[in-house]
Amino acid sequence: MVGGGTEAFPDLGEHCQNPDCKLLDFLPFTCDGCKLVFCLEHRSYKSHDCTKSDHGSRTVSICETCSVAIETTGFDEEGIKSMLEKHERSGDCDPRKKKKPTCPVKRCKEILTFANNLTCKDCGVKFCLKHRFPTDHVCNKKAVANSGTSSRWNEKFMEALSLRNEKGCGRKTSVSSSSPSVRSF
Repeated sequence: MVGGGTEAFPDLGEHCQNPDCKLLDFLPFTCDGCKLVFCLEHRSYKSHDCTKSDHGSRTVSICETCSVAIETTGFDEEGIKSMLEKHERSGDCDPRKKKKPTCPVKRCKEILTFANNLTCKDCGVKFCLKHRFPTDHVCNKKAVANSGTSSRWNEKFMEALSLRNEKGCGRKTSVSSSSPSVRSF
């Protein structure tokens, strides 16, 4: 094995153990599979054809019926199939688990994903972006011990705003009421 470093600093760095490289690297990488030392270019399992690249790795298979992850580390293709079949026969495999969560607002069918949902700060329920504000959903506020006049005014305002939204006020186009005008066609 070739020693590392330079004449002035013999213990500094190591040579890459890839047979075609042998580069003196001052920040070498030790492969956690084969325990050999490599330079930046050859540090990945694939670049130095590591024989123990799957050492310590884990594999997971997903049940197509209920979307549950089942660890299948150390099993071959047939073993994985038998594990999935065993899972489906067990009482744990429930197709209802695969249903995706939707917005709880009545008649809203929006599927909630990680990017299109927000949790209401008042009631703690997840809603779609369209119904994220307390005025847009029936918000059951948590009991807060604020008896200040500003919070009561805010509650009354929010209640009036939600009633206005339910009646559809402000959504119809109307004629300006500033001055009565006579139209002739």
